[in-house]
Amino acid sequence: MQRNVNVLGVGMTPFKTPKHADPYDVMGIAAGRLAFDDAGIGYDCVEQAYVGYVYGDSTAGQRVVYELGMTGIPVFNVNNNCATGSSALYLARQAVESGAVECALALGFEQMSPGALGVVFPDRPAPLGRFVERALAKYGDSQVPMAPLLFGGAGREYMEKYGTKPETFGRITVKARQHAAHNPNAVFRDPLSLEEVMASASICDPVTRFQCCPPTCGAAAAVLCSDDFARRHGLKPRVRIAAQAMTTDTASTFGDSLMATVGYDMSKAAAQKVYEAAGIGPEDVKVVELHDCFSTNEVLNYEALGLTAEGTAERMIEDGDNTYGGKYVVNPSGGLISKGHPLGATGLAQCAELNWHLRDEAGPRQVEGAKVALQHNIGLGGCCVVTLYERLG
Repeated sequence: MQRNVNVLGVGMTPFKTPKHADPYDVMGIAAGRLAFDDAGIGYDCVEQAYVGYVYGDSTAGQRVVYELGMTGIPVFNVNNNCATGSSALYLARQAVESGAVECALALGFEQMSPGALGVVFPDRPAPLGRFVERALAKYGDSQVPMAPLLFGGAGREYMEKYGTKPETFGRITVKARQHAAHNPNAVFRDPLSLEEVMASASICDPVTRFQCCPPTCGAAAAVLCSDDFARRHGLKPRVRIAAQAMTTDTASTFGDSLMATVGYDMSKAAAQKVYEAAGIGPEDVKVVELHDCFSTNEVLNYEALGLTAEGTAERMIEDGDNTYGGKYVVNPSGGLISKGHPLGATGLAQCAELNWHLRDEAGPRQVEGAKVALQHNIGLGGCCVVTLYERLG
């Protein structure tokens, strides 16, 4: 029998640009300590640790958690591109749910460099080589960096399919900045008008500079436990993982659709698994943190996650059903575009944000009446993790 898995504590550091950030170990230690303080336990209670990062030498996870405690427990280093943080969370949840452990730590950090993401090891086959080939075959601009080439191309395909206006994508950034203004952990908190977003430099049609997430440094963590663990320690968890699914690519990823290439199909499959496992639908959700590495990807995933019917995301945005006062509040943190996107920490920062909302601790960002929260995190190459959280009590 599978067991309940509770989120006992969460923590994250303020996200910063590479120029202003601390080294990865300082950030990771800080996030871990915040999570343990929030949980009301120490590292000595943890039986396994899963530590995620993309850019770093092997066993950087141990370098961080050894400063939290040296108890001899297994420490697993996790790398799944932009879904790394959620992959660490998935493994920690799986360990508790299966009964392998009573308490696990998921921690993620990233110390990024300025500029667009690139290939680190050019002397061997690139894991994303087939992805780039698909984008070049469809829209063919080898001068564009890899990530905007893929996500910009997917947005262009969506526009051609549904007649979507370029400004629709620009409105995602406007909303992101409005939300981030109330988040002290976000990188970019100053408002932007739609005119400013659309007038910023074109990166890959239809994506402009302000519609791209920035290289970011930061860390986040979550402590998970079983019901038995919480009882023995006199603790009362306030949030539980109701369902979680991880999917990877299928043959459709390398078919004719760039939307599928950047994760639409695996996101849709993961969301369906989660809804079915939890016995609820997207209509039960009020607050969502989804993977808006580019404005185009947020629009695509409104539909992949079932928040609106296929081809209707533009209407959803125009009706304000993606922000306060509407049907959903999507990325109240400011999302990757404004909060920032330190790859190894992103999934766990989403986890922290949603837990704060379910615990009524989100301050001016609080989504009132939130009882169920949805998290979506993808990494090309590929991986998608969708997690559904529920308020306890």
